Formats: sequence, structure tokens, C-alpha cells
Amino acid sequence: KGKCPEDGWDESTIELFLHELAIMDSNNFLGNCGVGEREGRVASGLVARRHYRLIHGIGRSGDISAVQPKAAGSSLLNKLTNSVVLDIIKLAGVRTVTSCFVVPMATGMSLTLCFLTLRHKRPKAKYIIWPRIDQKSCFKSMITAGFEPVVIENVLEGDELRTDIQAVEAKVKTLGAENILCVHSTTSCFAPRVPDRLEELAVICANYDIPHIVNNAYGVQSSKCMHLIQQGARVGRIDAFVQSLDKNFMVPVGGAIIAGFNESFIQEISKMYPGRASASPSLDVLITLLSLGASGYKQLLKERKEMFSYLSSELKKLADSHNERLLDTPHNPISLAMSLKNLDENNGAAVTQLGSMLFTRQVSGARVVPCGAVQTVNNYTFKGFMSHTNDYPCAYLNAASAIGIKKQDVDVFLKRLDKCLKASRKEVKKEKSVNEVCNSNTGTEQLED
Repeated sequence: KGKCPEDGWDESTIELFLHELAIMDSNNFLGNCGVGEREGRVASGLVARRHYRLIHGIGRSGDISAVQPKAAGSSLLNKLTNSVVLDIIKLAGVRTVTSCFVVPMATGMSLTLCFLTLRHKRPKAKYIIWPRIDQKSCFKSMITAGFEPVVIENVLEGDELRTDIQAVEAKVKTLGAENILCVHSTTSCFAPRVPDRLEELAVICANYDIPHIVNNAYGVQSSKCMHLIQQGARVGRIDAFVQSLDKNFMVPVGGAIIAGFNESFIQEISKMYPGRASASPSLDVLITLLSLGASGYKQLLKERKEMFSYLSSELKKLADSHNERLLDTPHNPISLAMSLKNLDENNGAAVTQLGSMLFTRQVSGARVVPCGAVQTVNNYTFKGFMSHTNDYPCAYLNAASAIGIKKQDVDVFLKRLDKCLKASRKEVKKEKSVNEVCNSNTGTEQLED
């Protein structure tokens, strides 16, 4: 049926299935005589076993989704993977999605592939309207494709940074719809930025006949992000949405899913990919989903949501104990932010030092964002880089509840963060005392002079 099994398979069943696929590839035929330049020959037995002897990759030279006659097993694996992944995307909340394919590139390059496909449809267009999100690969995906990003600054609503819909529409009118390749929006993001107003953006795109590409990097794990995409497609226009394999399915980095509501457009994107492609990302995600089953993946989504609530309540308690606060970002379903105002006011360097302290104590993924950082990316200067706005009111720390997180991870993180904050405060007090003594001595010397 091409759907994810409800209950996961055991490892021996999965391996048997993969071996059955592998013996359908010509390089594994006992009497095979290959005289071409690419015959699935592998020098290392270890490498062959690592890939279950599925060596040919996926696609043909002109189409990543095409069937390769001498690699029937690999081709079947590719078709099945795309079908199972489509089933999971529907299960996660985008019910009306019609087509998707796994591409062996991470999210940034997959977005670039989407933009390059649109170039043939809109030859006059040179601009991409992009509500600002301070993540380099998003920005570079547009530059690499040869387009000029038009950065729309976010608006501050309470603690949240939200899409400036009026600025987007004003820019569309100023530039002219025919000169705009697409609107490039984002769902999953670091707090205090929250997912873009996808429904309003989708309506603008429909009204002005402008394509809409959504960066849904780690949004499959969030029912809220997936609901936004579903609603955007219902009320307006979304041409494609792109998500990472590693962030949503806990597989190695190197793959993404490009999905959409118009099957012919998704096929156009797949045909834009030049040459064959590695089957590794497809193999990894298929093995993972067969192992979990639909019920196992749904359970992971449920646990992630529960851990988000737990992380939120516990981080709030910790923030209060240090005279800080958990920023109020109810529209962000994955990421949280805690202010570092007291640390920043007393010693700006202490904020970045906190990040180093956490990292050396084996806390990964937590982002410490100071005020006023400046970063130049491809000749474009971002003020307040990493905070998604030129001048956010305070420094802060990010933590996320992503798929696979456990209660132990949250507890250990909070314990180590508490120790680091106490150590930072001691250091700030010590430095403050030294400065006061120095200032006092300087005043005495001036009086004596």
C-alpha cells in the first residue's frame, strides 16, 4: 500500500527486506557482466555492507525520481520511501499534501533547488521576499540560486517577533509582482521569533500570483507548524515546503523532503536535480520509519509535546530564581527563550561567557544570544544577528524541545544551567567589587594630587 506500517518491524525483518531489494540490483546478480562506467562496484566489503549492497543510488542522469532498469531494488526503495514519507507528512497534520520526494541534500540546498525551478517559470523575477530569520543557510539558499533577498524586518509584539504582513504587501507593490520570484517564509525557528503568519502570506501570494516556498526545517515534529502549512494551502497559496530528515526523523544529516500540493510542480523540482543521487538518506529514513511504525512516530511526537510543557515550566522556575524571566512566546511550539538581562547589564561579556561555560559542561544546542551582535553574510550586514531583529530588548538564552528529547536531558540541562548562572553572577559581583575599589583608589589619588 506504500504506507508506513502501524506497528514497527523488528531489525531482522527490516534487514531481510533490504537484502531482498538489494538482490534485485544488477551489481548483485551472480552472473553479472558489467562493461559500463558505473556498475556498482565497491572496493571495500565494509562499505558494501554499510549500504546493504544497494550501491546504484537513486534516479537516472536526467531525473532523480526516474526508475533505473539495472537497479530495480534501489528504484523500488526510492519509490517506497517517498510514499511512506508522504504518509507520515499527512499523519503529522498536512492532510492535503499530494506529492513529496526525499532529496540527498540538507534543507538549505533543497530550498535552492526549489528557487532554481521557479526561475524557469518566472524569467523576469530577481527578488525573493524573506521575513527575516537569522539562520545563515536560509539566507545563502537564495544567494546561491542567484536571487536578491528582500529582507522584511519582524515586528515586536510583546516578547514575540512576528511577520510584518503590511511591510510584505507594501514591498510586493513597490517591486512589482512579476519581478518577485517568491515569498520565502519560515515555520520552525528559535524563540523569541515565532512561525511566520503563513495564512496571511499565502493569501497575499494568491492575490498577487506569487509563488510561496516554506522553510519547514524541523516543523514536521510540531502539529502547530504543520497546521499552519495546511491552513496556508487551504486559504491561499503554498507551492512547496521543505523539511530536514535529521531534525524530524533522527537520522544522520544529509537529506531533506520537498513536498507540495501540486504534483506536477514537485515533479518539476525533482527533474531539476542534475544526475543520480545517493540513496543513503532514503535508506536511513525508510529503515527508521519501518522500525518505528506509524504508532511509534506518533508516540515520539506526543512525548516531544509533553517535554516542551515540562521544559517550559521548569525553565520558568529557574528563571524566576535568578531574577530573570521566561520570555512569553506562545506561538513558538518548539523553542523557548529565557532573558539574561541582569547578566548583560552588569557585564556584556558574561553573556557569551555563559554560552562557553555551558558548552564545556557538555550542554549542546543551547544558544546564548547577546545584544547588538553584527554579522555580515554575503555582503549583507545583519544588526543584532541571531536575535532576528536589529535591536531586541534583552540578551537571552534558547533551549528547544525537539523530537527524541528525554526528561533526563531537561533535568541535566537545568541543573547545569543553574550552576553556570550562579558562577556567572559570582564572577560579575567579583568584577564589580574590583572596579569599585579601583574607582575609589583613583578618587583618593586625585584628591592627594
